[in-house]
Amino acid sequence: MKKLFLLLVITVSSTPVFAQSSDDIAIIQSVYGKSKTELVNDYLNLSEPQATAFKEVYTNYETERKALGQKKIEIINDYAANYNNLTDEKADEIAKNNLKNNVDQEKLFSKTYGKAKKVIGAVNAAKFIQLEQYLQTTIRAEVQDAIPFIGELKKIKK
Repeated sequence: MKKLFLLLVITVSSTPVFAQSSDDIAIIQSVYGKSKTELVNDYLNLSEPQATAFKEVYTNYETERKALGQKKIEIINDYAANYNNLTDEKADEIAKNNLKNNVDQEKLFSKTYGKAKKVIGAVNAAKFIQLEQYLQTTIRAEVQDAIPFIGELKKIKK
């Protein structure tokens, strides 16, 4: 899988940044055989009035999550572009940007939980956040598995 990242690095350097939402969809569908929206709907199993009330919360969440996902892709692309000549300054910048992105994701979970709780109750809101954290962890694991550790490719070349 790590070698796949080399191909990604080459591809990324010659093509525009790929869309986070389509990558999320591909990962989720490959793992679960369903779209993310189908998973959420099936898992929450909300009544029609609850589903209608939750739709706006979910749509807003997805918009913000996708923006954070796009930022994560930019951070990964920055890492890939600088991998071979990574300086202390660049490593620090990339690490700080990545940590901020992770914190922003957690803040989004918290904000969304509060909004969801108001329209679908605490149990359903907790179920949504639990599912969402699980899905995001699965996606992060897939992406992380494809990214070499700092210095890893130099070891492979020797």
